[in-house]
Amino acid sequence: MKSILKLFDKKHFAFKTMTLAAAVVLSASNLNAKIVTESVEYKDGSTVLEGFIAYDDELKGKRPGVIIVHQWMGLKDYEKMRAEQIAKLGYVAFAIDIYGKGVRPGNAEEAGKQATVYRSDRKLMRGRAKAGLDFFKKMKNVDSSQIAAMGYCFGGGVVLELARSGADIIGTVSFHGNYDTPNPDDAKRIKGRVLAIHGADDPYITPQSVVSLQNELRKAQVDYQIVIYGGAVHAFTDPSAGNDPSKGAAYNKKADERSWEDMRRFFKEIFKE
Repeated sequence: MKSILKLFDKKHFAFKTMTLAAAVVLSASNLNAKIVTESVEYKDGSTVLEGFIAYDDELKGKRPGVIIVHQWMGLKDYEKMRAEQIAKLGYVAFAIDIYGKGVRPGNAEEAGKQATVYRSDRKLMRGRAKAGLDFFKKMKNVDSSQIAAMGYCFGGGVVLELARSGADIIGTVSFHGNYDTPNPDDAKRIKGRVLAIHGADDPYITPQSVVSLQNELRKAQVDYQIVIYGGAVHAFTDPSAGNDPSKGAAYNKKADERSWEDMRRFFKEIFKE
């Protein structure tokens, strides 16, 4: 009996040693991982656009890709930060540019004018988003059959329009975005799944807008989820929105963290990880 116990102890010690060694190797790999970022130019017709790429250079071969569309102030540090977060999850991230290189509104009035140009012309909006998608699909480290799109506020509406255009994306995530569309029947062209993330107290996106989106997606038989976060207003994932919900837009840490986890689960599901 003692001999058996000694044998078990030796095997147990060996197993623990191998497990520890594996953990050390894994930790070393994570420490060596480097998130590579780069600003890149591409075009939609004659219009020059400037996007932002982020990926983990330790991951070899083709990886699932995620397009990120900016809020109404244009592509800025916020979207770049989100791109790096997506890269840390093991995906290739590409924050695309809807407005054009150098077109970065300096205040709400300028942002409103820029956003209105595209919200008033959904063909132009879809074309700008598709230009980013087409550029992204050609990247050597991107699996063009596994691409999703996510967007914030104005960008949340853009990614929904991209999906409605019939683009080859397998998932769409709209964070506190606009849900209206000129032709709801276009939802039948959506090829992937949809996750709409919404603040329950958002004064800019009405409850009826949420119901309309639900009816649109249900009628088109889209695989969709609409997640509503209590106590959250517009722009609840953006720290720069401030902390005063009475203004209609404000950061909500709890809702931000919960919605990010919901997005992560959604990506794991559609990318079949």
